[in-house]
Amino acid sequence: MTKEQRNKYEAVIGLEVHAQLLTNTKAYSSDINAYGAAPNTHTSPITLGHPGTLPVMNKKSIEFAIKLGIALNCKIAEHQYFARKNYFYPDLPKGYQITQDKTPICTEGFIDLKQKEGPAKRIGITRIHMEEDAGKSIHDVDVYDTLVDLNRAGTPLLEIVTEPDMRSSKQAYQYLIEIRKLVRYLEICDGNMEEGSLRCDANISVRLNGATELGTKVEVKNMNSIRNVQKAIEFEIERQIEVLETGGELSQETRGFDALNGSTISMRSKEAANDYRYFPEPDLQPLHVDENQIQMVKSDMPPLPDFLYNKYVSELKLSDYDALNLTESKQIALFFEQLITHTKNYKAAANWIMGSVKSYLNENGVEIQDFPIEAEALAGLIELIDEGQISSTIASQKIFPEMLVSNESAKQIAERMNLVQVSDEDGLIGFIDKVILDNPSEVERFKNGEQQLIGFFMGQLMRVSKGKADPKIANSLIRKKLNDA
Repeated sequence: MTKEQRNKYEAVIGLEVHAQLLTNTKAYSSDINAYGAAPNTHTSPITLGHPGTLPVMNKKSIEFAIKLGIALNCKIAEHQYFARKNYFYPDLPKGYQITQDKTPICTEGFIDLKQKEGPAKRIGITRIHMEEDAGKSIHDVDVYDTLVDLNRAGTPLLEIVTEPDMRSSKQAYQYLIEIRKLVRYLEICDGNMEEGSLRCDANISVRLNGATELGTKVEVKNMNSIRNVQKAIEFEIERQIEVLETGGELSQETRGFDALNGSTISMRSKEAANDYRYFPEPDLQPLHVDENQIQMVKSDMPPLPDFLYNKYVSELKLSDYDALNLTESKQIALFFEQLITHTKNYKAAANWIMGSVKSYLNENGVEIQDFPIEAEALAGLIELIDEGQISSTIASQKIFPEMLVSNESAKQIAERMNLVQVSDEDGLIGFIDKVILDNPSEVERFKNGEQQLIGFFMGQLMRVSKGKADPKIANSLIRKKLNDA
């Protein structure tokens, strides 16, 4: 396909994201909701759909749905009822899923994706609805048989459905990053696509630039990472354009993604909604959510990434890069929030977290919760630098490593290791005189115009003073001494 052919078309993309909720029990039973247990150990007659069993609503999943709805600027439905979505899979023992059809709990929301240039790209959220998950069919363990694990059956899900507002695989990638970040901030889902706790189906079509009617939609499934979602969408856009450019017709279908060769494969023709024979769930009462419930949930929510980003850029005057990095992880953001209650040097605080702190976390494979230096102690280290008592080099190379293994404060370590910077002129003159006395030929070259040698003399001064010389004061003093020599 030529570049000209590719540029003739516009992609239209909508995503459906399933988020498994971090409730202790399943959506409609008291079965344990946990990943990684031995197959078919977290089941019960309710999960298995035995005759005479009745579902009971998990209140926590309602709270989690409201949280996500608030975070995505949605309207929360006051009156809702549940439905049965009927279809046959070997891993769906009841033969139906309990879901929300006509009355999703959240509607008409949006999320804004930040762009490097220009205004944010707004992605509309059509609906968020509650439902339960199916079990898992395993095809690669037994050569002859498909194995079924029903531990996942009945796990509470939120399905987040967007408007077809995305125009590129990059925007889809960015959207998924933001959704994963949100569910992790809210602590309603761990967001691990590799484990299946966050899953994404992509609805993709193409149309000629300027056209207003939507093209034939293809749904792509089986993508186990955000990067694979991007790859699958990009492949599918090009495949659809090639079909149209060669005079073919696209059919509405469901395709799977083959990560090994980066292509999509036809699985089945797309089912229409009426194939599911939705009808009201007779065993669950209608759900009523009032404004008091919404406000109670809202009051319990943590600060969200957008709020913190705007605060860091507008109030703290940090760069876009700094704000994005600090809000990437909720725990990192909360540590930074603690840190800036003890120091007003916001830029230095950001640099320490994105530099030395993150390096330690990555090298040791730990999260910020296990970082051995408290926020207040790190602020003390920043204060020592700001006061000119130690240099940034001494702080990062000697004091910070010592703080990782010691309960002492930065000031105590600096004094114990005799690292407090020499800032008074009398103390510096002795070091400077030794440097000048030890390097007569370089002194002569400096006086003859080789001004760049000041770097050499500063290096020698730091060596002689063992890094204790205040570089700002020492620089002007050493220049004066060299010119008078």
